[in-house]
Amino acid sequence: MRLTRLPKLAAGIAAAALVLTATACGQQTSLGGSNNPAPSVAQGATFEAGTTMAKLHDAGTLRVGTKFDQPLFGLKGLDGKPVGFDVEIAKIIAGKLGIAADKITYTETPSKIREDVIANNQVDLVAATYTINNDRKQRISFAGPYYVAGQDIMVKSDNNALTDKDTLKSSGARVCSVSGSTPTKNLATIVDPANIVLFDVYSKCADALRNGQVEAVSTDNVILLGLIDGSQGAFKLVGKPFTQEPYGIGITKGDTKFCEFINKSLSDAVADGSYKAAWASTVGKVQPQLPALPPADACS
Repeated sequence: MRLTRLPKLAAGIAAAALVLTATACGQQTSLGGSNNPAPSVAQGATFEAGTTMAKLHDAGTLRVGTKFDQPLFGLKGLDGKPVGFDVEIAKIIAGKLGIAADKITYTETPSKIREDVIANNQVDLVAATYTINNDRKQRISFAGPYYVAGQDIMVKSDNNALTDKDTLKSSGARVCSVSGSTPTKNLATIVDPANIVLFDVYSKCADALRNGQVEAVSTDNVILLGLIDGSQGAFKLVGKPFTQEPYGIGITKGDTKFCEFINKSLSDAVADGSYKAAWASTVGKVQPQLPALPPADACS
């Protein structure tokens, strides 16, 4: 399995990855995503000439943009390979294309550059806790969704003052999220923008909460669960989600046939059990209940 880095972000993100490894080393072993049995690879798969599916199948490789700092969804493991639910979803799609998991090339893709790597043809798809919304659809298309999260709040374990988004606003608390994310836009409608602290990756938000630079971190609940799981009891979830965040697979704008293929692949993954296995080996470690696959949006 090969890894590539985007040069301009390499130094900062590498440092963040080291911090997260240090604070969540126990979790790395428990998730074990890179050692999971790979989804089955479709043998003898054929596709319509000229489609993205045919090109990828013939090339025998798949370029995937994902996160390297996102516990449970996309986290760089101790062996240098990303692990998590997003990574397993990418492996499922690769398998349906007839591509083995070890032929996937992963590119580190923080929130603020997800549309860029697709539009610039640096990846074939992005699976990176990527909320489907109309603004992003101006530049790229989405397949899915494959999961629906909800924005929540993470605080220190001894903080009993922040209990929901209303207390977050009334207290004047400083809250952290990441640049270019949907949760950041949501926060701007809830709290004074002057109290929002932004970084490029969520591991830095966890550090800011730990050292008192902020009083809260806000993003999707499952992302926060991953940070909490690696915090050794330092953090807790408020448990009052206030949005719905449908996660989709980002692809080249207007590639409806690839979108339809991915949607069918996800549906087939539920039927053949690979969706369940992907969940159980990653997010299921801290949230055992298997979510239902959401209905697919129309491809456009």
